[in-house]
Amino acid sequence: MKDYKLLNPLDYNVGKRVKIVEISNNHLGILKQRKSRIIMKDGLQIMEVVNQIRSVNPKIDISLIISGPLCSKTRKYLNDNNVVILQTNDDL
Repeated sequence: MKDYKLLNPLDYNVGKRVKIVEISNNHLGILKQRKSRIIMKDGLQIMEVVNQIRSVNPKIDISLIISGPLCSKTRKYLNDNNVVILQTNDDL
């Protein structure tokens, strides 16, 4: 995994279990480590986190960094809501 700077999720009004990293200036990533496929129910929860982050800073770009598979419906849903999917083979 790249050397991302881990941020405090409480600064963005999200739960402390959510892993948020700084990818670059004005670009954050949400880390999801899963062996099983991320489905639409997970996508809805991810969008809640994204909306919370955007309520704090509306101009920030947000990506989802995942190591496992992603359902095609969820991929389309997140892309339609301007969340970039970054697939990695590394353990998060």
